[in-house]
Amino acid sequence: MVDDQLDKRLKDLGKRVKTAQAKRAERTGASGGGRGKPAEGMAVGVRITVEMIAGLAVGVCIGLYADKQLGTAPWLLILGFLLGAGASFANVLRTARELDARQARERQAAIDRARDE
Repeated sequence: MVDDQLDKRLKDLGKRVKTAQAKRAERTGASGGGRGKPAEGMAVGVRITVEMIAGLAVGVCIGLYADKQLGTAPWLLILGFLLGAGASFANVLRTARELDARQARERQAAIDRARDE
């Protein structure tokens, strides 16, 4: 008897909490389903841009330094540029996979929450 009442009260409390969370999310503009704020999308774009530029810059700098030390200009510069470009694209692909996996987890969590209701 007491357990039944406790279970009923817990379920009622859970429903009230979910309702309050939904109202708060609606009021603050937070959205589910993997949709982020515009600033989040811009942050991803800046992150990818920085990774591209940094990879190229490191490759070119190493190539220039090696060319200067070994007197092989411009061959190691070209090689450094190509290696930097390859590393940059690998970093961008890794970042894209991470973001895709995170979005898939968020989507699945939203589906699970909807199922629980």
